Amino acid sequence: MQKKLSPAKKRLLYALLGSSLFWNTPVFSYAEDPANAVTTSGETEGEQTAAKEQASGQREFTFDEIKVTSKRDNRLPPAYAGGQVARGANLGVLGNKDFMDTPFTITSYTAQTITDQQASTLSDVLMNDASVRFTTSSGHINENYTIRGLDVNYEHLYFNGMQGLAPLNHVPVEFLERVEVLKGPSSFLYGGVNTSVGGAINLVPKRAGEEDITTFTTDYTSSSQLGGHIDIGRRFGPNKEWGIRFNGVYKDGSTETDGQSKERLLGALGLDYRHDRWRLSLDAYGSQESYDNGSISMYQLANGYVKAPDGSTNVLKGTYGTSRNNAVLFKGEYDFNNNWTAYASIGELASNSTGYLTGNHVRSFLANGNASVNLYNQYQWTDTVSSEFGLRGNYQTGSLKHQLILAANYTEQEQGVASVASNSGHIYTGISTNIYNPTSLASYLAQISSPSKPKTTSETDLSSWLVADTLSFDEDKVQLTLGLRHQNVKTKSYNVNNNYALTSSYESSANTPVVGLVVKPWGESVALYANYIEALSPGTTVTNTAYTNYGEVLAPYKSKQHELGVKWDRGRFTNTLAFFQITKPSQTTVNNVQAYDGEQKNRGIEWNTFGELAKNLRLLGGVTYLKGELVRTATAANEGNTPYGTPRWMMNTGVEWDTPWNPDLTLSFRAVYTGTQYLNNANTEKLPSWVRYDLGARYKTTINKVPVTFRASIENLFDKHYWSGAFSDNYVTLGGSRTFKLSATMQL
Repeated sequence: MQKKLSPAKKRLLYALLGSSLFWNTPVFSYAEDPANAVTTSGETEGEQTAAKEQASGQREFTFDEIKVTSKRDNRLPPAYAGGQVARGANLGVLGNKDFMDTPFTITSYTAQTITDQQASTLSDVLMNDASVRFTTSSGHINENYTIRGLDVNYEHLYFNGMQGLAPLNHVPVEFLERVEVLKGPSSFLYGGVNTSVGGAINLVPKRAGEEDITTFTTDYTSSSQLGGHIDIGRRFGPNKEWGIRFNGVYKDGSTETDGQSKERLLGALGLDYRHDRWRLSLDAYGSQESYDNGSISMYQLANGYVKAPDGSTNVLKGTYGTSRNNAVLFKGEYDFNNNWTAYASIGELASNSTGYLTGNHVRSFLANGNASVNLYNQYQWTDTVSSEFGLRGNYQTGSLKHQLILAANYTEQEQGVASVASNSGHIYTGISTNIYNPTSLASYLAQISSPSKPKTTSETDLSSWLVADTLSFDEDKVQLTLGLRHQNVKTKSYNVNNNYALTSSYESSANTPVVGLVVKPWGESVALYANYIEALSPGTTVTNTAYTNYGEVLAPYKSKQHELGVKWDRGRFTNTLAFFQITKPSQTTVNNVQAYDGEQKNRGIEWNTFGELAKNLRLLGGVTYLKGELVRTATAANEGNTPYGTPRWMMNTGVEWDTPWNPDLTLSFRAVYTGTQYLNNANTEKLPSWVRYDLGARYKTTINKVPVTFRASIENLFDKHYWSGAFSDNYVTLGGSRTFKLSATMQL
């Protein structure tokens, strides 16, 4: 039986829900003068925003010896030159920050980039980042990542700064204004307690802009996936205080995976209200993705390295799956005066997935490609309630400015996962196949039954409170952020095969500090920065059915990051250079049981660049050098080894060129390189390096007085067959096949 909220927690949540009509985290807030307020919209407004000056209000008064000064910028950071990334991002409790005032490495990809690159899911957007790699194959129902060589799982993304409310499985991006990627442990900033110590990915939904917008996009993706996307934004009221933004998507047809068909639906509504001291917002979305006749498999190279098959290979023909997500988020904010703001948020996500989802994989390869297939028919559901409230104030003591923050977060999540029950008929293992010439699975699938909806198999309660102060002086040339968050984690797991008996229970708490420093010794063009940040994470749930301890929740653990770097803003082109070290417990497999084994230490250097090299030439990308090491391991032979799936070199470089013979025609090129990486922690096998090339073009014109933009692209131009990376001991992901994309966007 599912766990119910206690009366006390219900009262807290209802109180927060009511107060959300008055309070909200200032993730999206506005200048007091509506005429100066800048909101988000589509591609055209993103370009216009880059040219507008920042809106702010300022007032001074004195309390005894304390002078209070407020200079508040309450809008989404504008786009940087070229429009591909923003000048800043939301840093959770620290609010919106310009990247030159941020003591962290962060990149905010804009709606313009999402549209121009014809991105459908989050992985399409993150293909621009040299520190991000993917730990699920293209065509899989889930999307997992690594940042700086450490896991960031699909269930640990942030939606509008809130944990646990992002779509699970695939993330549709058509309703997003920004995709913000912060490097390193981030739970202090966003309030979450999660396993994503490599970094944070925050999804920023669209808002209605000052100008009405109606666009319709029709698109094609190989082999015959067709779809449409409508985007409507309006503002109402005497001062345009009410805003509404709707995005709807429908796609269906055959994919680039051999024989697979996929249907995708999205409906997303964003409402906001701004008046005087109030800023309110409501986001609601529903998404569904269904695939039929197969999925890209996981591959276990238990017998050593073998050559990768074609990226379109479908070894799971006949399998199917459906994932549904429904979420709502209320946020509100109230200004007591120009210096003190109270905010609160509350949201809920309900996710439900059925079919052949995870754990389905090919194993025990031989050199000729002969292998066996394991099939798992599953039922997974997740219910999450997440809330936040706090107080932010600005004051000044002498020449020293302060931004003080007091905040608290609470997240309660219940999950149910069912697939493996002794002789239940939900599984079939050991099916003979060949990865280059797959076997038909029809006769085996006919023998596998679908599990019924399970009861609760895991419970996670996350709570925290924090205090933080950003001190600045010398005309903001020196900014020091100090903070402390007290985090508490409670987890329980239950055995679905043993009448839901309690199998593990953990409760852990920790004080996690943050120290961030920004120094601008030569004005606004150069910023030196450093940070130290810690995070407490709940232990991961063993979701791979191949492991003996499937379903177990491992113990909580703590991670730490040291980072320093330099940012150089030349006005229209920026370079950032970062040196970092992250330490966390390492995960490995011993006797077919997943567990922690010592510590993983990742050190690296990142160079990122974005902006306009010349008037008609834009560059986006970077290079990452990464050195991982296993220390204090329980397995003595692994001491000093490199963790699996940790390439030494990664590079992503994208170029856009507006042709001189026709300024409405833009050509693009992208190269993605990943160096060699070990297949296992024992370092007995290596995956070879790989490089992938993408080409694209877009053309702007007018047809019957309607502005239209045509786009075309080819991903994996030379149809390279490659293993893209290792995501667990001896488990690898398959790189995607050559994919064609076409689209036309009409501004109605």
